[in-house]
Amino acid sequence: MIDLHCHILPGIDDGAPDLETALEMARMAVADGITVTACTPHMMPGYYENTAEGVRAAVVALQAELDKAGIPLRLVTGADVHLVPGLASGLRDGSKLTLADTRYFLFEPPHTTAPPRMADAVFDCMAAGFHPLITHPERLRWIEDHYGLMVDLARNGAWMQITAGSVTGRFGNRTRYWAERMLDDGIVHILATDAHNLRSRSPTLSAAVEAVAERLGEQAAKDMVLTRPLAVLENATPASAPPAVGASRPAARPGFFKRLFKAA
Repeated sequence: MIDLHCHILPGIDDGAPDLETALEMARMAVADGITVTACTPHMMPGYYENTAEGVRAAVVALQAELDKAGIPLRLVTGADVHLVPGLASGLRDGSKLTLADTRYFLFEPPHTTAPPRMADAVFDCMAAGFHPLITHPERLRWIEDHYGLMVDLARNGAWMQITAGSVTGRFGNRTRYWAERMLDDGIVHILATDAHNLRSRSPTLSAAVEAVAERLGEQAAKDMVLTRPLAVLENATPASAPPAVGASRPAARPGFFKRLFKAA
């Protein structure tokens, strides 16, 4: 599996506080079946002033530590890019990091208040040749009043990334409801950990993959954690990846997880 959203870099945002935690998070991810992790610290002016150069250096340093410790996890660069003025120009000049230097990037909306002209910002980035993965919309406090916006964005080409813990109930019933509704409506493209630590926000995907497969079918689950993430890393066009599907897909048989990824 490929995890495209993880705060594993030590000491640069609200994720792993130190190298020891980052190494344990990497071990946990590998044990869960993850082979590639995108390091995606916040790039949030006024809070986490991470730069592209600093993130790149941190990824190189952590990969060296993983290799030294014999942890078979490949890291790629990325960032949790917040909505700011001039976002498209920042992506163009490289000051805002995309995932593995591709056209794809994590687009994090504000959590508490619906931003004005969010759709315009998304489509400005797309017009500039970049493809947004809108992060954890199911966890936004304003999703109830603006769910239609997410549907419209997805139907017009933006990708939606929900958090594994949302599907398994880690964030409560409200968040689980919205995650399941988005799955049923066929607007979820990527499942990722958004991991920050070893306990409450751990770097694991398998339990959520099981839940998605039971709801939408095995192939839909695989597409969210392997097929589309691989297309991202290869910088393939969004049209070349399979479209998101909804609840009309048949449910998977129990205990499929090892079989699903055996040949991956």
